[in-house]
Amino acid sequence: MITPAAPAAPFLTAQWRCLAMLNYEVDPALLRPLVPAGTELDAWGGVTYASIVGFMFLDTRVLGIPIPFHRDFEELNLRFYVRRRGPEGWRRGVVFIKEIVPRFAIAAVARVVYGENYVALPMRHRLEISAQAGGTVEYGWKLGGRWCGVRAAARGPAGPLVEGSEEEFITEHYWGYARQRDGGTVEYQVEHPRWNVWRAESSSLDCDVAALYGPGFAESLAGPPRSALVADGSKIIVRKGRRIPHPLA
Repeated sequence: MITPAAPAAPFLTAQWRCLAMLNYEVDPALLRPLVPAGTELDAWGGVTYASIVGFMFLDTRVLGIPIPFHRDFEELNLRFYVRRRGPEGWRRGVVFIKEIVPRFAIAAVARVVYGENYVALPMRHRLEISAQAGGTVEYGWKLGGRWCGVRAAARGPAGPLVEGSEEEFITEHYWGYARQRDGGTVEYQVEHPRWNVWRAESSSLDCDVAALYGPGFAESLAGPPRSALVADGSKIIVRKGRRIPHPLA
């Protein structure tokens, strides 16, 4: 019997709140060149997804220490879904294509520690939502001299995740995988409770996709998303990353 390794020490703690998640069906051929070594594309119901996710980072602490002027900020990312077989079974994770934050220091630390593709741009947000009534969440970023944005709106109370649902697939990924310059892969664990979610009634993405993510994503993200969610969020722990063996033993 293989005994799983002890969890890595926490690197970052925070709260992720008011998540807007726009989920697009993407041709697997577009994502395969971006799949980190040692992982494989994951899908739900035969659909390969990429998601635009905007949310608030709150009460952020690195190694337990709050960093002045860097505790509360917005993030927007484009991610897709992979899996890797660990000693305990499948580890379902995400790969970030690009992550936007408003602080240069945050982007620099993430690039150095995890090898993630973070960039710093001016950002803003508008949150008008409650757990019982729903509402609207919006995140904006400034690129090429103009403000871009992502928006999702929902009504009524948030609900718990349904086992086997699309909402569960999108939100329940507890590992991150980052390709390294030498071709290796860093794996890190993310911990949080199951979130309550809304199925968004309306959503929109307003940006120059080709300029932000490259021309390959322009067609996939041009139309409305296949689905859109709003999640309430929670406290989270991001543990220190580890390089994974490749090929897998």
